[in-house]
Amino acid sequence: MARLRYNVLHETRYAYARPVSLSRQMLHLTPRETPRQITLEHAVDIDPVPTERRARRDYFGNLVDSFTVSAAHDELVVVADSTVEVTGREAADSPASPSWERVRDRLHQVGPAPLLEPCQFLYASPHIEPLAVLARYGRLDFHRGRPLFEAASALMQRIHRDFEFDPEATTVSTPLETLLKERRGVCQDFAHFMIGCLRALGLPARYVSGYLLTRPPPGKPRLIGADASHAWVSVFCPGTGWIDFDPTNCVQPDDQHITVGWGRDFSDVTPMRGVILGGGEHTIEVCVTVTPEAPADRTTSARALEPE
Repeated sequence: MARLRYNVLHETRYAYARPVSLSRQMLHLTPRETPRQITLEHAVDIDPVPTERRARRDYFGNLVDSFTVSAAHDELVVVADSTVEVTGREAADSPASPSWERVRDRLHQVGPAPLLEPCQFLYASPHIEPLAVLARYGRLDFHRGRPLFEAASALMQRIHRDFEFDPEATTVSTPLETLLKERRGVCQDFAHFMIGCLRALGLPARYVSGYLLTRPPPGKPRLIGADASHAWVSVFCPGTGWIDFDPTNCVQPDDQHITVGWGRDFSDVTPMRGVILGGGEHTIEVCVTVTPEAPADRTTSARALEPE
């Protein structure tokens, strides 16, 4: 299987109308270690220099960098620079999976401990309410006895057909009912919507945050800062584990998707969130650049990135 190496530069710049006297922030910007992904290098530069800073793992096992800036400032700049290796998934057009009803019923019974972890992704979360209208939408693909993988793939494909990508159509707080009515949004919306459909049918699904390699039009150069954070969906199947689906691009994530973390929805893996004292009105500028590097040497060893 191919192993690809990428450099990811994620720059966030806040400019404030009035000085900020105190800023406390939490970052989800460290790529996660998975069976198919290793982080070779990772660094986060912060200006002004934090007065306090620490790394930890959150409830879901994602690496979180928290910091405090107590010096007065009118601009805050955070630059995350990561180098990762991603291994392509094994070629399999349709991995064997039980019927979706069997998966649903098994997860709603008292069972072994390994099934407890996915069960936490069955229920409502801050941005996802598993509504009856979502169950009705999803059930069109979840026929009686249909294998879970086949049904989830069909749902992904229908969302891709039914919804139009429009970065001006929604905000982070747009309800899923509005999204279903308007049929326009961004990757975060489509991931939330697919997760809502799956949970409404009694199936565990989680939100995955990361990056996607984008390619410029033929004959055009790659533009620095033209990429963006991305989001997709992971569905649990007993015996197989978590299976990823990208409804925005209608693909199964492979070696061009870079995982940062996962949670119940966007609120669990927000790239940067926090509180400030002062500041008044502000502007924010985010630039993401994903750059392919030379093919990885199979003898490369990863440097462990653990909280202090």
